[in-house]
Amino acid sequence: MLVELYTSQGCSSCPPADAMIAELAQRDDVLPLALHVDYWDYIGWADGFARAQHTKRQKAYARMVHSTSIYTPQIVVEGTDQVIGVKPMKLADLIAIHRSELTPVAIDVEFDGDTIRVRCAPEAGRDLPRNINVDLVHFTETETVEILHGENAGKTISYANIVTGWDRVGSWDGDGEFAFSAELPQDGPLALVIQAAGPGEVLGAFRLR
Repeated sequence: MLVELYTSQGCSSCPPADAMIAELAQRDDVLPLALHVDYWDYIGWADGFARAQHTKRQKAYARMVHSTSIYTPQIVVEGTDQVIGVKPMKLADLIAIHRSELTPVAIDVEFDGDTIRVRCAPEAGRDLPRNINVDLVHFTETETVEILHGENAGKTISYANIVTGWDRVGSWDGDGEFAFSAELPQDGPLALVIQAAGPGEVLGAFRLR
């Protein structure tokens, strides 16, 4: 299950949400990812984890609900449910709801030295969307940052599952098998995200290593 947090080191409202992601990172049934955005960098502290790609993805989610506004912190669960602010009970309820749903995509993973081979296929009896993105996500498990300026000046904050790269493997029509191979990174964890284009519903999110 994919839980995305849109966050910034320059946002004073974000540390409690960052802590929630760190707590979720201890679970095996959730893939929490922190995507640091760059639109707060102007207020005194440039977030070293921020990427314009993350801001672009958050804006795409806003368009999916016919909004032009983006906020931090924001959590997106399985590509479909959005939570603005720090609302742990609402987040827990959404995770429980999505946990009760069966993943519509099955994957098979093989490791061969520095190469990973992945095969994806619909679970029996499941109809998938016709336009699906298959992505590999690189992330860092934990980093601690001393923030010297901006809204969080003077704080030392620990961050978990910080996205460092979100790369498109290919597009899939959801019919039959989708297979690919990729070179493994030298270090750091790697995840696979299978998601309806839009971005829309997450059809599968798997930590590969």
